[in-house]
Amino acid sequence: MNPVPIPPPFDLLVATTNPGKVREIRAYLPDYNCLIPPADLVLEETGDTFAENARMKATQAALALETWAIADDSGLAVESLDGAPGVFSARYGHTDGERIERLLFELGDERERSARFICVVAVANPQGEIVAQAEGVCGGEILLAPRGTGGFGYDPIFYVPAQGLTFAQMTPAQKQQVSHRGQALQALVLQLQHRR
Repeated sequence: MNPVPIPPPFDLLVATTNPGKVREIRAYLPDYNCLIPPADLVLEETGDTFAENARMKATQAALALETWAIADDSGLAVESLDGAPGVFSARYGHTDGERIERLLFELGDERERSARFICVVAVANPQGEIVAQAEGVCGGEILLAPRGTGGFGYDPIFYVPAQGLTFAQMTPAQKQQVSHRGQALQALVLQLQHRR
């Protein structure tokens, strides 16, 4: 990767159509001007790993709009489901409710419910070159039923024992401290501001 520091303030196009992700990335990067992509921007996610998809989306967005772009790919890996839904987390159903319902159905009465949320974030320059990348992982377990009303995606069924809460029960500040995306973005900020 090309060691190009991009200290704030700086425009970063957030390469996602997920409004929840846009809100979280803005919260983690308050010193950067995080821009919403145009509605007609199409991003492919055909990689086999979170890293491949994050890099792919950042590069596509940067080249399409000739700007700096940040992208993440994240998902839930459930141990007893051999890591599923994994990179297909967002495609496990048409809505958050459907995705949660499907996951709980597939787990059934399984007692081993440990899981990990994984996030990889990548930044591309206007030439489409990846200049920074980081990963974050948060361990927890899948509950039998949803708890909490905050967050998005699988948050209501992802329980973090150390906090005694699901992601959906946490305040945004609490989630920011422990989540996979928070860890990845904190590491990414250090790269962006201190690379020489």
